[in-house]
Amino acid sequence: QVQLVESGGGSVQAGGSLRLSCAASGYHSSNYGMGWFRQAPGKEREGVVSINSGGTTASADSVKGRFTISKDNANNILYLQMNSLKPEDTATYYCAGGANGVLAAWLLLQSIWYAYWGQGTQVTVST
Repeated sequence: QVQLVESGGGSVQAGGSLRLSCAASGYHSSNYGMGWFRQAPGKEREGVVSINSGGTTASADSVKGRFTISKDNANNILYLQMNSLKPEDTATYYCAGGANGVLAAWLLLQSIWYAYWGQGTQVTVST
């Protein structure tokens, strides 16, 4: 059974940093594309950052230069390092996996490619 379990969310002041983790089990995530998505109240879910099986990454314009995605393939863990956080980054963040790994990273910012989703972790950024 495939599971994606996020951790690391919390509350932080604007300008601060957080690192989210996503532990994958039930499949070898290194062969697949993965991504982080977020959804704020009243808004649609949006792709934040993604990574394909070759290690190529893509970021939404709103987080470029501030958020970084990385993978620990040996331990099947996906990370999201978030720096210079802004109040508009407040959302529930979701880990996604199981996408075709050879897809271009920018395509992996779209939720349609993913088979597996985590339960989400809340990030709240205050002024």
